Amino acid sequence: MHAIFPIVLFGSIALFVVMGVASMLTRNNNLYDQIGQGGLSTESLGGGPSPAGEDSVAGRAEREEEIRQMIQARSDRLVRQGQPPLDIDAEVARLQRPSAGGGYRDAALAEEVRQLVTARNERRVRQGQPELDVDAEIARTLAELDV
Repeated sequence: MHAIFPIVLFGSIALFVVMGVASMLTRNNNLYDQIGQGGLSTESLGGGPSPAGEDSVAGRAEREEEIRQMIQARSDRLVRQGQPPLDIDAEVARLQRPSAGGGYRDAALAEEVRQLVTARNERRVRQGQPELDVDAEIARTLAELDV
């Protein structure tokens, strides 16, 4: 009984080594390219941006629901601190309404971008280049910032 154990052990190890080498030689060599392509990858689970576009009805509804959840959480936190609760509907309407001054929600950011564009124009004039349209540059910069 003791004499057969080493034979089975070394025989199975040799068989596994041969099968491993054969598998390595016959399989595709770019195994690293296949990492993450199984059924549990983020692409197969629907990760990434939502299929509903931001301007579609479903996208706007999803955005409004997320805003509503954040305001509800803020209101709950204020109530725990002993302050009066927020009016959720009024806050959602206020946040979704475009503000005056170009339709941007953050007037301070728009003013900062205006100062940046003005400084850029002054530098261009000093270098002998033509001036840029300030309002168009502000709109382009804010669009780049996705505001």
